[in-house]
Amino acid sequence: MPNSVASQTLFLYSTTVSDVGTVRSNNQDSAFAGEHLIAICDGMGGHAGGDTASTIAIRSLAHIEHDDVNGDVSTVARMMETSVMAAHDAIVGKAKRERKLAGMGTTMTAVALVAGYWVLAHIGDSRAYLLRDGRLTRMTQDHSYVQHLIDTGRISPAEARNHPQRNVVMRVLGDFDIDPHPDIAIRAAHPTDRWMLCSDGLCGVLEDSTIEQTLTAYSDQEECAQQLVSMALKAGSTDNVTAVIADATLALDADAFDLPHQTPLVAGAASASLEPIADILNEPVATAPMLRDANASPAQRAAALIQSQPASQPSPRVAQPSAVREENGERANPDTGEIPVIQKRDGHVTDDPNDPDVAKAIHHERQTQRKETRKRGRRNRLIAILIVIAALALATGGAFGAYRWSQTKYFIGNADGVVAVYQGVNTNVFGLALSHEVKRTNIDIDSLPQAWRDQLQDGITFNSYDEAIQHVQVIRQEKSNFNDNSNTSKSSGDAGNGTSDSSDSSDSSGSNGTDGDSSAGSSQTDGGTAGDTGTDASSTGTDGGDAQ
Repeated sequence: MPNSVASQTLFLYSTTVSDVGTVRSNNQDSAFAGEHLIAICDGMGGHAGGDTASTIAIRSLAHIEHDDVNGDVSTVARMMETSVMAAHDAIVGKAKRERKLAGMGTTMTAVALVAGYWVLAHIGDSRAYLLRDGRLTRMTQDHSYVQHLIDTGRISPAEARNHPQRNVVMRVLGDFDIDPHPDIAIRAAHPTDRWMLCSDGLCGVLEDSTIEQTLTAYSDQEECAQQLVSMALKAGSTDNVTAVIADATLALDADAFDLPHQTPLVAGAASASLEPIADILNEPVATAPMLRDANASPAQRAAALIQSQPASQPSPRVAQPSAVREENGERANPDTGEIPVIQKRDGHVTDDPNDPDVAKAIHHERQTQRKETRKRGRRNRLIAILIVIAALALATGGAFGAYRWSQTKYFIGNADGVVAVYQGVNTNVFGLALSHEVKRTNIDIDSLPQAWRDQLQDGITFNSYDEAIQHVQVIRQEKSNFNDNSNTSKSSGDAGNGTSDSSDSSDSSGSNGTDGDSSAGSSQTDGGTAGDTGTDASSTGTDGGDAQ
């Protein structure tokens, strides 16, 4: 890429404003506004995940603010792509180590001014707009599902604003199985160029024509950013809203002492960790201005502009690099980022993944993490083994205790059809009987009443052997009583049958006698009637007397 000497006179003035909005509980956007780099990241993935992902992405890009490699545009373009990929790897690595952050990710749109050229890197659905000669051009293509529907002609841009899946992003940095490579573009810079980077909380509710009109109407960068964020909130945005405004400025004398200069500003979630970014840049960084009260009157706004700092606004926080903090006796802020910050021998601080020292530190960190992961895995396996052993010991102890307790009990039951005494309880565990026979009697169970049989089938339990033996004697006595009662009942039944037979015989005899009397009577009648044959009648009467 050719370098222009005249292009070295171009400088960048930038600012950013970010607001949590009216619905969300925290701001997951992060933004950076410097002299050579501007960037916007829209985090996603839960309350903590989006914050972390967008912060990691800003930190990964921050070194480009001063690492221009002597104005080599091609090198900076490769550097930006490498930094974006490094941010992706860092986000994925952190999500794997901290499962509560699983699924986190972030969009990323960044523009660097290098030797008279703009280098643009983009992934996701945040946007970059360029206002040149009063005409607004959208410089990025959304990596979203609705944009895909628009590109394929399935819906119109107007329909996309209210599409139910308008927030579905198809390419993003983070813990997702998608392509993390950014789009890279290079374009010649003009002295009057104005850039506007924003999250979808702004461009999702404001028309491009409204954005163009606002960028044209407000020459003051901060006022322009304040207006855009305020209008997005008034238009009903339910997301975090962030805008970055940057103007290319032409310095007539590149060797003058009063060259344009500003302190880099950090907004949104990344502003919570200024010190690591100050160490990366090796210069002070400050928090971006807060969104002013949108309901303030024009007089109140004018007063706020006159004052150095509005009374209702908190003072911006400025973070010094580690060398200054140590000189001032301030405690060093621990580096909590995913890209290691390296201080080189010449005192220069960088986290550029292309730097050999940074790459070496990343490799060392990964080795350390792998060792820690293996150590943690071995520790977890050992803990699991100890837990299993403890559980087995507890189960074995419980089983042994239960068995010991069972052997203090006795019961009377059935043993091959006779009454027997058992030690233990009448049950089994996993096929293991908890009882054994200790005494068998000669009492036949079939000779017992049905009630006794049922009890013996279930087992009659006792607390001691003596109690069981005593109950055996009771059963034996009850069996004897039962048999005696059975014999007595049988004898009584036989006697009743004999009386009945005698009666029957008497009845038979009576019947026969009656029959005899009847016969005799008849004979006598016959004799009386004969009269004239007395001898025969007398003989017949005699026969009748014999019959009687």
